[in-house]
Amino acid sequence: MSDHDDHEVREYNGIRLERIREHVWEIPREGGMNVPARVLASEALLEQIGDDKTLQQLRNATHLPGIADRAICMPDGHQGYGFPVGGVGATDVETGCISPGAIGYDINCGVRMMRTNLTYDDVVGHEEELVDALFANVPSGLGGGGIVEADRGTLEAILNRGVDWALEHGYAVEDDLAHCEDEGMRPDADPDAVSQKAKDRGKNQIGSLGSGNHFLEVQRVTDIFRPEVATEFGLEADQIVVLIHCGSRGLGHQICTDYLRRIEQEHGDLLAELPDKELAAAPAGSELAEEYYGAMCAAINFAWVNRQLIMHRTRRVFERVFDREWESMEMELLYDVAHNIGKKEVHEVGVDAEGRPAAPDDAVDRTERELYVHRKGATRAFPAGRPELPAAYRDVGQPIIIPGSMGAGSYVLRGGEESMAVSFGSTAHGAGRTMSRTQAKNEYWGETVQEELRDQEKIYVKAQSGATVAEEAPGVYKSVDEVVRVSDELGIGDKVARTFPVCNIKG
Repeated sequence: MSDHDDHEVREYNGIRLERIREHVWEIPREGGMNVPARVLASEALLEQIGDDKTLQQLRNATHLPGIADRAICMPDGHQGYGFPVGGVGATDVETGCISPGAIGYDINCGVRMMRTNLTYDDVVGHEEELVDALFANVPSGLGGGGIVEADRGTLEAILNRGVDWALEHGYAVEDDLAHCEDEGMRPDADPDAVSQKAKDRGKNQIGSLGSGNHFLEVQRVTDIFRPEVATEFGLEADQIVVLIHCGSRGLGHQICTDYLRRIEQEHGDLLAELPDKELAAAPAGSELAEEYYGAMCAAINFAWVNRQLIMHRTRRVFERVFDREWESMEMELLYDVAHNIGKKEVHEVGVDAEGRPAAPDDAVDRTERELYVHRKGATRAFPAGRPELPAAYRDVGQPIIIPGSMGAGSYVLRGGEESMAVSFGSTAHGAGRTMSRTQAKNEYWGETVQEELRDQEKIYVKAQSGATVAEEAPGVYKSVDEVVRVSDELGIGDKVARTFPVCNIKG
């Protein structure tokens, strides 16, 4: 379908959007915008996205130097720090910039799914024992406390080598690396670019969930939508899987803070040209840009090890609860995918006569360029055939894991054929909040939410506090079903399977 087949227009908080085609809305380029912006959403989701500052932040992002084609908001988008959560922006590695705020504080916040050969019937009757054992053995909550307390050499190795370190020390098997994005290691990591304060914050948190929306959830597969893909992913109806959602803890947060401050001090001229200082960016090719990229990659490695250690501990808990070796339960990693990340990737984009990225209306040609692809609350969604994918999935497409709220279930997708053209190979990362944490605590009582989930849905939840449960109540999120429907219909992420919670632990 051609662009602008429909002239429907919407306006939210003074920002005008034109309907391009179903589920695609554009903020036209005007003023200081370098490119237009697009929102990928149904009408129902657009109403929610337009209710806060998401659209203003998306429009502001188009002012970033060297941004290519368009800034994009995924169906689960909501207001963030500077750059919207659910935002994707690609900037040229030679003429553009890299923006910590467009990647996020929790670098490589992401999800991994571990499949098993257990069925729901195998777990029924063990739910309380399982949730208690997981809560007792997987560190969670604010502050320190992890599975591994690292000395200087250990932390440096983790930042450098990622999951390869975990393999050497018995916390992983070879198959885990083969089923992780980038095989669990970013080679561009530079631990020397990570401040001592960041290292001090992270060294006691390796192997911990943290707090907020991070969780470990035992789930059962309820629906299969593409049987042939599900078979390739090792999924079938009624199967038990485990979902782990967390990131780089205090280390990643401190790295983002450190570099935002340094950008303010060293590149105030660029900052002054942007409509929001929270978009603070380091110019491509600058020493600061290279240092931030190296530090960010180190945090990516840290987060992959964090989730790996939690998975290792989860395997041990299952062994004790079910009195079987984890290998006999086939507790194998399906995939681990990041959703707060910046990566150097090659994409085809519009360029001007000098070969630099240009807005679609100004482009004289389209060619491949290396870009910093910022995904903040967005998941890479590469289709089959991409060389970046692990060999296990290169012929079928990348697994995508989209967690929903505690009471709504989650989805497994695979990278769609349209993702490269529509969204720089990206899709949504979750359901997306519709309510602030403060408002949620005023609207919900944590203990009541726990009781209702247990009594009505047979979902067992355990958390460090009732406030955490209230903040993450099912009613504070968008419909994950609607988010996934839009992704599927746009062809950027194809529905494969749906899962539903059995038990859940939170910080």
